[in-house]
Amino acid sequence: MSDGADKKVAKWDPDLTRQIAGRVGPLIKRYFRAEVRDLDHVPAAGGALVVSNHSGGMFTPDVLVFAPEFYKKFGFDRPVYTLGHDMIFFGPIGDLLHRAGVIEANRENAAQALRDGALVLVFPGGDYDSYRPTFTENVVDFNGRKGYVRTAIESGVPIVPMVSIGAQETQLFLARGDSIARRLGLHRLRAEILPISVGFPFGLSVFFPPNLPLPSKIVTRILEPIDVAAEFGENPDVEMVDLHVRAVMQKALDELASERRFPVLG
Repeated sequence: MSDGADKKVAKWDPDLTRQIAGRVGPLIKRYFRAEVRDLDHVPAAGGALVVSNHSGGMFTPDVLVFAPEFYKKFGFDRPVYTLGHDMIFFGPIGDLLHRAGVIEANRENAAQALRDGALVLVFPGGDYDSYRPTFTENVVDFNGRKGYVRTAIESGVPIVPMVSIGAQETQLFLARGDSIARRLGLHRLRAEILPISVGFPFGLSVFFPPNLPLPSKIVTRILEPIDVAAEFGENPDVEMVDLHVRAVMQKALDELASERRFPVLG
């Protein structure tokens, strides 16, 4: 493993993380009336890859809903690392993110963290998922990305599926704008989408200006760990594993959707 991965993982600062979890966590929980269910499904020790849908656009609250509850239950001896897009690490904020447990999304960083016994949180769908239209909010769509399966197999850790509902109602997401992004050649900037949404206070937004999130009720649920080798053999088929993970997640998300009575209110 390269020194680069070692250094990024080693930057995690439990004291800073404790401050963020203690100060920001309760605000997020109160604002979104957030619930995190079935934390007992997270393995108590050893590396594990938490695989989740991603919601809420630019101001996605996913990590700040889950991580404080994880630390409240398990303490700060074992970090949660979140894989993030390279673009968010520019400037002085990059060091702060590393200290808070956000690392560049590549298999090298993930493997190092998993070998160290950490929990690694990955959103395979990335921005494509977090900007999915509100009218299809309850669909698990990773845009064909399966690298998380290979990471779990190569690291020998379980996959812990997690689903969340509600953040796609923090504003009205109309379209990802992926066809517009292609026409404009935004792929050269590693941008695959140009999302269109309506919200408060700016109304119509084409990525910018970013609207503030409405206080939609968010419920996150952790599912039972999947032991890939035990369920799929020593040489598992990546496609089959991905299909199974998404099917399990979709079933759980459908169950959460069936409980929901009103948009935003929950």
